[in-house]
Amino acid sequence: MRIFQPPERTLKTLHSWLGILILPWILVIGMTGLYLNHWQFVNRVLTQASYDESQFDRWPNPVEQNLEDTILLAQTLWPDSSVRNVEFTNYHDREASTLTAGRTQLIVDLATGHYWLKTQFRRRTYTPEGTLLHTKTYWGALFKSIHEYGWFDRRFGTWLADITASAMVLFGLSGIYLFTAPRLRRRKNRRARMGA
Repeated sequence: MRIFQPPERTLKTLHSWLGILILPWILVIGMTGLYLNHWQFVNRVLTQASYDESQFDRWPNPVEQNLEDTILLAQTLWPDSSVRNVEFTNYHDREASTLTAGRTQLIVDLATGHYWLKTQFRRRTYTPEGTLLHTKTYWGALFKSIHEYGWFDRRFGTWLADITASAMVLFGLSGIYLFTAPRLRRRKNRRARMGA
């Protein structure tokens, strides 16, 4: 029984496993790269119907808000999170108050009480009573993050992308060797036979 296999066979095995392991990442990198290069086309396919926020002004029972109301709403939504960056702002041409809790930004329309919950990849629009009106996904930010970090956020830093890139380099080098080595060997053997 042979314990060690020849180096070329080991390289073939390594090449096969690298191909299996990096294939999903190659597909993800390819798809996200296509999006980054052709975002206008992809956005036409992925974009959801927009919501007309001018309807806020015709809302039957608007609930005027101030900064204290925004903080109370945030404490209702996230009782265990600390609130930071409370300020007045202008959001979608509307006077609003905004604050951050964790990784989510709360933006409240001061005139009507409608509010938005905004994260890095998604924005949700709610009525003053808390009914979801609309969801918008920021596909560009999502795909760019996946393309750069190999994941949805920076939790792993660039480790996943770096590991995938290294595996792709090894995969490419082993593929070049496995393609050229037998051909060079055959050419050498052919010359030796012709010379004999």
